[in-house]
Amino acid sequence: MRVRRKPDEAKRIILEAASELLTAGGPPAVQVRAVAARIGMTDAAVNHHFGTREQLLEALLRYGGAKLKAELHTVLSAWGEGPVDPAELVRTLFALYDRGYAALALALHQSGWRDSGSGMLEEVVDRLHAQARQHSATPPSRETIRLTVAALHQAVAMEPLFGGEFRRSAGLEARARERTLDWWADLLRTTITGPG
Repeated sequence: MRVRRKPDEAKRIILEAASELLTAGGPPAVQVRAVAARIGMTDAAVNHHFGTREQLLEALLRYGGAKLKAELHTVLSAWGEGPVDPAELVRTLFALYDRGYAALALALHQSGWRDSGSGMLEEVVDRLHAQARQHSATPPSRETIRLTVAALHQAVAMEPLFGGEFRRSAGLEARARERTLDWWADLLRTTITGPG
């Protein structure tokens, strides 16, 4: 017997299943038939909600972005009014991309898709800037924090795909991922603290 779901609930269930497939096997694993089978729907039902596989993948990337934004909000809320923990921020960013979203973003980009959204990390920039202004004798500009967060985001997003190769190119062990993530956290701490 087929279960009738509200459209928003059906989309959420489809995206959760697609996310699990992405984590397990990367973008090639996210096939309409595999998603449908995982949740007991027909291929037609999945296509009804998302159109084509490419549209499903685009929705999945936006879904990952929304999850990341919610996770970052939780991290920022946990900081309260005390000092920030850049290591937690770096690891939260990395965790999402390591679950297949780096490969998905790259695959969609290579197919010609471009994200028209912006500001996913604006709350992070706001919080880091407030922290810098509160605790630094010479706080960095908001622009400096934005540039640092953008560079961090780029590096962490590509880490699951190319991190080992880039480290080897500089004579580091490919497996030095933890040291690389720690370095980004230290760089973010230094940026917030400001010069001197």
